[in-house]
Amino acid sequence: MLVLRRKIGQAIQINDDIRIVIQDIQNEHIVRIGIEAPSDIPVHRMEIYNLIQEENKAAGGAAALTWLQGAARYDGSSDDSSNDGDNNDE
Repeated sequence: MLVLRRKIGQAIQINDDIRIVIQDIQNEHIVRIGIEAPSDIPVHRMEIYNLIQEENKAAGGAAALTWLQGAARYDGSSDDSSNDGDNNDE
């Protein structure tokens, strides 16, 4: 982890397209920052990001379960001709 000290108005640049600017410092413990990033790069507070990840895992698990249930019903045949014409009902 890179640890930096910045004063109000100073910035940190990440690659060519992300900039973090120190907006305000209150009581030496509360830092207000501004983040400039392209709209296709999601920026979230960590607690929100964690919630999104949990929801994605839950949704992914449900989707995988649905897929597995469908796969379990599939027996490899596409129609009722899987018995090769043998009629065992005689």
